[in-house]
Amino acid sequence: MSFTQSYGINMFKSLYDMGTGFLVAEEEGYVIGYIIFWIKYENQGHIISLAVDKNYRRKKAGTRLLSKAIQILMMFDIANIYLEVNEKNTGAYEFYKGFNFKVDRIVPDYYDTGDGAIVMYLPIISSC
Repeated sequence: MSFTQSYGINMFKSLYDMGTGFLVAEEEGYVIGYIIFWIKYENQGHIISLAVDKNYRRKKAGTRLLSKAIQILMMFDIANIYLEVNEKNTGAYEFYKGFNFKVDRIVPDYYDTGDGAIVMYLPIISSC
């Protein structure tokens, strides 16, 4: 897969050991994308990373991954799902807006590159 910033194998192992959720999208046995998520606090979900191979973008893999992660997190009665998106990644920002994620705040110098992050959240409506 080709990503601007990606995690090394040790980071994936650490996240797995911490109990994060991992989902992958495959096509013909080839991993074309993944999402990593967890319950950060008792009632707050967090999307740690969502990535899709550039050759498979705009083919609904990211949509399916995010939809399934949201569905899983909702099973745990969380109030909000948070994520961070690079302020320069307008495509990802628009993608999350399409899921009704809202802007919470901007964090300057969030990434190693010096880029800021847009912190977004999705309020979850409880059916209770």
